[in-house]
Amino acid sequence: MNMGGGAGIGDDTTTTSAVTQLSHAVWRRYQHLLDKSTPMVLHRWISLAAVAFVFALRIYLVQGFYIITYGLGIYILQLLIAFLSPQVDPEMQELTDGPALPTRGSDEFRPFVRRLPEFKFWHSLMKAFCIAFVLTFFSAFDVPVFWPILLFYCVMEKRQPQLMSRALQGLKFLR
Repeated sequence: MNMGGGAGIGDDTTTTSAVTQLSHAVWRRYQHLLDKSTPMVLHRWISLAAVAFVFALRIYLVQGFYIITYGLGIYILQLLIAFLSPQVDPEMQELTDGPALPTRGSDEFRPFVRRLPEFKFWHSLMKAFCIAFVLTFFSAFDVPVFWPILLFYCVMEKRQPQLMSRALQGLKFLR
């Protein structure tokens, strides 16, 4: 029941509409900046290096937030594995389809297609570093690290190096 003088349901929808329009405008601007940065590969990676340096400097100066850094490292490793892995695993394809010889001239050359494209790899890394940087301003995330827990996690994640080595074997420059 509305006891106030003129503030009714219409004001709530107007506020919601304004917030929706503002968030949509911000999202469009963000997407526009991403689209403009797509061809600038070197500039993107230099900006990522700068953001990573600022994050590392913050961690060094505060002497804390190691659990955030550890989580960021695990996430970076997962992104790197996805970036170095082929979109279609040749070993799994041979098991399902069987070995096949090329039937046409166009079948011979198949370029290496990544599971995670370079732009998405960069964008995910940039978002991860920015989120981790923001988290370092909240003391709730400055959890003391107990090394046996990290050791247990590393033992449980022994599958990751196997995936990494299999992904690296698929690259031609290592052969």
